[in-house]
Amino acid sequence: MVENIKIGLKENWKQFTILVIVNAFVGGMVGMERTIFPQYAELQFGIASKAAILSFITAFGITKAVANYYTGRLANRFGRKKLLLLGWLFAIPIPFILIYAQNWIWVIFANVLLGVSQGLTWSSTVVMKIDLVGEKDRGFAMGLNEFAGYFAVGIVAYLTGFIAEKYGITPYPFFIGIFISIVGFILTALWVKDTSAFVHKESITDNTTPLKNIFIETTIKNKTLSSVTQAGLVNNLNDGMTWGLLPILLLSLNFNNSNIGVLTAIYPTVWGISQLFTGKMSDYYSKKAMLFWGMFLQGIAILLIPFNNDFYILALILVILGLGTALVYPTFLSTIAQATSPKQRAESIGTFRLWRDLGYAFGAIISGVVADLFGVKYAIIIIGGLTIISSLIIKFRMPE
Repeated sequence: MVENIKIGLKENWKQFTILVIVNAFVGGMVGMERTIFPQYAELQFGIASKAAILSFITAFGITKAVANYYTGRLANRFGRKKLLLLGWLFAIPIPFILIYAQNWIWVIFANVLLGVSQGLTWSSTVVMKIDLVGEKDRGFAMGLNEFAGYFAVGIVAYLTGFIAEKYGITPYPFFIGIFISIVGFILTALWVKDTSAFVHKESITDNTTPLKNIFIETTIKNKTLSSVTQAGLVNNLNDGMTWGLLPILLLSLNFNNSNIGVLTAIYPTVWGISQLFTGKMSDYYSKKAMLFWGMFLQGIAILLIPFNNDFYILALILVILGLGTALVYPTFLSTIAQATSPKQRAESIGTFRLWRDLGYAFGAIISGVVADLFGVKYAIIIIGGLTIISSLIIKFRMPE
């Protein structure tokens, strides 16, 4: 059976395309919350504290991080498709819980489920695409994967803002989540095929030196892997801040739901579309340079946000933030895939995604506490500074 398997994007384009579509549905589940959640918290439950509002991102980040890690560890044992299906099963109840929530604990629980679901589904689709395409098109594959996911985040973020402006914060925006989760499950069950056999095929000819301790090497010891891991953590730390505080800042500037929906959608949409190009770039250009400039651009853009209140200037800043994130996101994954053996790849990516998505929790806690104590603008400035420091770690620690 292994002899009949051909690794490559052209050879597996049908299965690859199905996985891209599935990952768009995965991203859409997160987009459902990107625009309306601060208002949902205040209008439905009377919660005004920034730290309390951002607690849903903390719950999401921690559970997604843990799910990422165990998806990586269990992928070889149980198969990718089974974990992907399990992730969709966790997703289906989420919009119903948000529609019928009686208190904020329900909302936290929904985001625990969302974190588990995202960890299982997104990690599985990432690893399956890497399995299918092989080394030559790995960056391009990651670009397509992250494009589909984050473009969907942006589109659904815009749609929920539009629907909330026209019909109210609840229940109608959450109907999108019901559609996404059910269709995502059906697509996976009927058309996705497991890719474990591709790992065995690639392992036969792979000469990469195995890691002695995958978790320790990826986290701190290996200069390439650990440099990527810290940047991933800081990237999602600033994304967690943007997710939670940007709508609050825009509300304080008296933008309506429709305009907030547009602005919050620009960043993930540019991030998503640009990865069609930056993913392919990472196959040809210096990964270290792309990671440094991507993190540096993010930091500069975030530092500019608190000093502007014009719609079009903010839109331009969010375009720059999206471009910076697009430079690093597929490059993170293609760098780790290149630096690890096929049989250890899923676990190393799982470890990276553990730390990366803990960034959501750290970002929500840091920015929420600072925003409550000193104001939203100071919280944004601190996160911007941390992002620039991360870019310097890439520049001075990571080998070429």
